Amino acid sequence: MANELAPQSSSMDLIMNADMEQVSRQLQAIDNFQIVVQKTLRAEQDFGTIPGTQKPTLLKPGAEKILMLMGLTSEYEIVDKVEDYTNGFFAYTVKSSLLKNGQLVTEGFGSANTKENRYRLNEWSEEEHKKVWTGDYQDPYTLVNTVLKMAKKRAQVDAALTVGSLSNVFTQDVEDMKELLQKETMETMDNNGASSMKVTFGKNKGRTLGEIFKTDRSYVKWLSENAKEEPLKHAAMLLLKSDAKKEIKKTNDKKNEPMTNDQLAEIDLMLDVVTNANGIGIEEYLSKNKLENYKNYSKDQANRFMKFLQDQVPKEDVGQEALFDDMEPPFESEPYTGTLPFDD
Repeated sequence: MANELAPQSSSMDLIMNADMEQVSRQLQAIDNFQIVVQKTLRAEQDFGTIPGTQKPTLLKPGAEKILMLMGLTSEYEIVDKVEDYTNGFFAYTVKSSLLKNGQLVTEGFGSANTKENRYRLNEWSEEEHKKVWTGDYQDPYTLVNTVLKMAKKRAQVDAALTVGSLSNVFTQDVEDMKELLQKETMETMDNNGASSMKVTFGKNKGRTLGEIFKTDRSYVKWLSENAKEEPLKHAAMLLLKSDAKKEIKKTNDKKNEPMTNDQLAEIDLMLDVVTNANGIGIEEYLSKNKLENYKNYSKDQANRFMKFLQDQVPKEDVGQEALFDDMEPPFESEPYTGTLPFDD
């Protein structure tokens, strides 16, 4: 009996020996910090509120702001993991350590795995008039990085709630919060996750977005604008955005393609004609017009440069022989001081 009461006596001793003035100041400081946090964090961005729940749920952006307000840095460590490549199951438990000037302040833990409800494949049931689980999950091999990041995020939120004494303000109980789960899924979704997401309705039922995108991009675009499920809508938008970036890169690569030897030879010939017509040396002409770097032009710049040089060549009223008449050059031109269209 004495052993059972020992912890209670020990706890009471701590209370009895506490400096009440200091405790009062600490509690007031906690209240003040909570007020600052509530005024600083933004609804639906830093925390989410689900109808019928008592407290809002802290999200990753909100946790990051809390750590910034307190001047804390974070370190992460995988403390447990299951990587079953044979059966396709992956699970991670991550520890988040919060540090102040290199000193450990507190820790938080978070776990995630590839068989969570969010990764179930659901389809519409005419019999039950709702979506039901098919018994299958999304491809686990494309979710490895996603669940690892999810575990890391949960550990960070857990640590932030602890260090800020914010458990009475926010919650991390998201098991029954479907909307926040969807938001969480979208926050951690990458191109692999988006590509592996399956469509559960319509003509492409059972196919992944990646498969559909290869043959019918217009349908993926339609999903990005009209899909009722936000994660599917977000995944479609992610694929389209990624493809747009690839197209821009292709365009830029083509734009920066170096000029060909034929282009260089033609430019050198035209420079010879133009400088002879002006009675000026090539080096002097290039220097006056700030064109010394022309040999490094891209193919696109070279085409514009040739057009520029063509405009400097005498028109048909000037005989070809006159172009090389040093005694009577057919025209004189002032050095060009404006912006050259081929020099960007």
